[in-house]
Amino acid sequence: MLKIIIEKVSQSENFQIPKYHSDNSSGLDIVADIKNQTKLKQNEIFLVPTGIKLKIPIGYEGQVRPRSGLALNHGITILNSPGTIDSDYRGEIKVILINHSSKIFTIKPNMRIGQIVFSQVVKIQLELGEVNIFETKRSSNGFGSTGLK
Repeated sequence: MLKIIIEKVSQSENFQIPKYHSDNSSGLDIVADIKNQTKLKQNEIFLVPTGIKLKIPIGYEGQVRPRSGLALNHGITILNSPGTIDSDYRGEIKVILINHSSKIFTIKPNMRIGQIVFSQVVKIQLELGEVNIFETKRSSNGFGSTGLK
């Protein structure tokens, strides 16, 4: 199991460390480290602090992803999803939420607002050359070319 150092930077008395909420969850839920409720209007963007810093080992990254229940039930998602946390970043983890709903959404202190999934990073080397578009059946067809079914 990969171990990652976490530092609490929250001043909240009710601080919550990220945790898995089921045995087979791939993501650790993270919470809003805010003192007061924040109302998010339609199409409004809010940078939500989480009260944590992470020391991610070289060769790994953290990916901040939306919570499906917030997306389905409230139209709330993470704007740059997945948000990448590089192994050399040492600042507080923050989440960019956006309200795609026509209703005002209230972000409450310690509300679960996203999840972090950790993954190995594969480094590649690019090499200039020619790409033959005819070597595959799909060729250069994209953007829905394979159909909906």
